Amino acid sequence: MLYFGGLIGVVTLCLWIFAIVDVITTDEGSVRNLPKIGWLLLVLLFPLVGSIAWLVAGRPVGAGRARLAAHERHTPAFPEYDRPGRFAATSPNDDEEFLKRCRERAEEQRRKGRENQ
Repeated sequence: MLYFGGLIGVVTLCLWIFAIVDVITTDEGSVRNLPKIGWLLLVLLFPLVGSIAWLVAGRPVGAGRARLAAHERHTPAFPEYDRPGRFAATSPNDDEEFLKRCRERAEEQRRKGRENQ
């Protein structure tokens, strides 16, 4: 009987540690039903109930479900063209330096093409 009680204690401790780490490492925007600090306090103050509540009601939908194969990669949070702070001209004519570099590169390619013929 003592062994069974100790086993439940170890399982509860492991679940509690997992839930704390999971709450801390989860992105603030993907947490459900409570703010992240609320979930952290709930898990810290009520280890078993808080941990189970986090896994059922607070964890992001689909967290940990998708396993990638060896040849697959995770998609970056911000694709190169959408990353925050990146300047993007609204029309090609607005970026004169870009157009100048395109023209220079095109002229260089034409020159190399004429030399190779």
